[in-house]
Amino acid sequence: MSSISRFFLAAALAAVLSPTAFAGDTPAPANVWLYIGWPNNGEVLAAGKPFRVWFGLRNMGVAPKGVEFPNTGHHHLLIDTELPALGQPIPSDRNHLHFGAGETETMVELPPGKHTLQLLMGDDKHIPHNPPVYSKKITITVK
Repeated sequence: MSSISRFFLAAALAAVLSPTAFAGDTPAPANVWLYIGWPNNGEVLAAGKPFRVWFGLRNMGVAPKGVEFPNTGHHHLLIDTELPALGQPIPSDRNHLHFGAGETETMVELPPGKHTLQLLMGDDKHIPHNPPVYSKKITITVK
């Protein structure tokens, strides 16, 4: 294999394996930090009662959907799912909750069992930023 072929193969593999390869066009600040402020990882919550999920964000602003302003976006809460395709609009269903009015917290009620929660920022068109801005995934138990 020639060195040019190896170069293009390496570039193609890097594009496929990189989580930012298919991110949207809206730039995100390099020092942004998105996190779930509550509940904590490993938290045990009472079944049959809604609980508050608090969204934490540093070094980036929150703006409603449809508002295009540098270094801003809005929250999406992912419940019991993986990150969606990063170059496409974030789905809107029971596993992908949208907060397009600029909300920074919500009340959630989940059935008993283990659940995962993760935040993902979307731009004015619900497409993840480049690089994508997402929190660490946490696990909670409802019983």
